[in-house]
Amino acid sequence: MKNYLSRRIEPVLGKCLREFPCVVLTGPRQSGKTTLVRHFLRETHALISLDEPDVREVARRDPRTFLSTNKPPVIFDEIQYAPELLNYIKHHIDKNRNMKGQYVLTGSQMFPLMSNVSESLAGRASVLTLHPLSWGERLGTLPSSSPVEYPVNGIPGGPGPDGIAEGMLRGGFPELTVEKDRDSRRWYSSYVQTYLERDVRNLRNVGDIEEFLRFIKALAARNGQLINMADIGRDIGLALNTVKAWISILVASHQVVLLRPYFRNMGKRLVKSPRVYFMDSGLVCYLSGIQTAKHLLNGPMGGALFESEFIAELIKWNCNKGYQPALYSWRTSDGKEVDCVMEEEGRLWPFEVKSSSTFKVDFAGAVADFMETFPEAKHGRVVYAGEKVWSLADDRITAVPFSWVSMW
Repeated sequence: MKNYLSRRIEPVLGKCLREFPCVVLTGPRQSGKTTLVRHFLRETHALISLDEPDVREVARRDPRTFLSTNKPPVIFDEIQYAPELLNYIKHHIDKNRNMKGQYVLTGSQMFPLMSNVSESLAGRASVLTLHPLSWGERLGTLPSSSPVEYPVNGIPGGPGPDGIAEGMLRGGFPELTVEKDRDSRRWYSSYVQTYLERDVRNLRNVGDIEEFLRFIKALAARNGQLINMADIGRDIGLALNTVKAWISILVASHQVVLLRPYFRNMGKRLVKSPRVYFMDSGLVCYLSGIQTAKHLLNGPMGGALFESEFIAELIKWNCNKGYQPALYSWRTSDGKEVDCVMEEEGRLWPFEVKSSSTFKVDFAGAVADFMETFPEAKHGRVVYAGEKVWSLADDRITAVPFSWVSMW
């Protein structure tokens, strides 16, 4: 396929197709789901798009006949538009339970899609999430490291703060990476309009789309911050329950993630306010009116954008491995905090993220505080916009350039 960008999730997708009768691929609008399955399964599966109104109507009116006509192996693209198919897909699978990779279902609306999948395809389907391109996918590098591994052959020279800012400004959606001359602001304007008109209305029947746009802009201005839902409601004149419902829409459609505080007591993780992070920096820049790399670097949101970009890379790495990300924030009552904690195979990994191109030893203070509080955290990382690798605390804390993420 011309201009196809290889995706890190491909090996896991292949493995799931060999192990499960059905694979569900979810993720935000325009993250490349259709392109991926069309390319990866071009020789084995037919692709039926339920985004087409006439196809969707037939599928919903007579799902039994529709499935008899479109036999596996088959891809049903945008399955959320014809949830009536799921029970019939279940019956087809149960007749041939040992036949793997029969159905591939894609969709961009997490709530209705996953509730229907849980009810109809429990134990029969593997669920994967495809986010916009990682830095490694954008640059076309091969994975040779991970967030929990130090690269044996070192870390390649990075783009520096200006290059990182340019990449963040453009974002990770495949169309903007392939079509390098495409005007990104016009693209994001169209993206937001389509997202509001199709995903938002379908998820919760939001009546006032303009009001929702004001809400998402207010949330973008708080990217990387603790969420105070009551404050957001007061600022833009929304009821608290509406703010909660609308944040759930953004989470369900994979636009934002919430990082809850890490505590040893699992129950406490739900007590404190979470931090909100947008999954695509280009979208945040568009919503916040950031139009140049200089504005991004020197403006008040630069540090938070750099932090959210790294956290998005951690989430993409987990999802591309088929894992459910276990990421948290950490902050004590006396002000100690670390940007992100990842739990992986029973181990804790604290990360501190700095947008500075110059490393300072005190950058590692937050990581050291966390490791002192949680001795099971054997190693920590400071990620910054420079080029050199620094080792501290008897090599237990490593400061690494942001370009490290392109190796995952």
